[in-house]
Amino acid sequence: MKTAIVLTAAVLSLACAHSKSASDPHAGHDMTAHSASAAEYPSLMDREVKALSKEETAGLLEGRGLGMALSAELNGYPGPMHVLELKEGLGLFPEQVTKTEELFRQVKAEAKALGSELVEAEKKLDSLFKDKNVNEQNLSEATALAGSLRGRLRETHLKYHIRMLGVLSPEQVAKYNELRGYSIQ
Repeated sequence: MKTAIVLTAAVLSLACAHSKSASDPHAGHDMTAHSASAAEYPSLMDREVKALSKEETAGLLEGRGLGMALSAELNGYPGPMHVLELKEGLGLFPEQVTKTEELFRQVKAEAKALGSELVEAEKKLDSLFKDKNVNEQNLSEATALAGSLRGRLRETHLKYHIRMLGVLSPEQVAKYNELRGYSIQ
């Protein structure tokens, strides 16, 4: 258990560091933790959606996982994209490749649609403040929508990790975890 926690923390730390760029010093930072100083905030003014980095916006629109499935991935539930990347090492049969490709197409389509809705919801929330048209009622509605969409998007990514277990043998799942460097028990 302790190893899984340390591994999860390390992966999250690497993901945050990887997503950070010189043009966007807050990419990957948890703004709720007040990690940014007031002097850094002006660099965020050019964001189309103030609450989303350019990288996060692109990832949402492209249907990328953005770490939303780490609960599954790091607990022995392989994801379709990584299974396809490792298909030779896993010794997938042609029908397994076909099923995995279909799951990958499905998750991308669902994630792109929900990601687009989430970006639009964040734009609307942002515009409430930009247009000085925010009140407690529309704020509550806008944040509830954005939160619900983010939750549905995460569920989408996670459920495809569950579905992969119906495609792979237990031996292939164990091999996947080995190839990915996970020590899952």
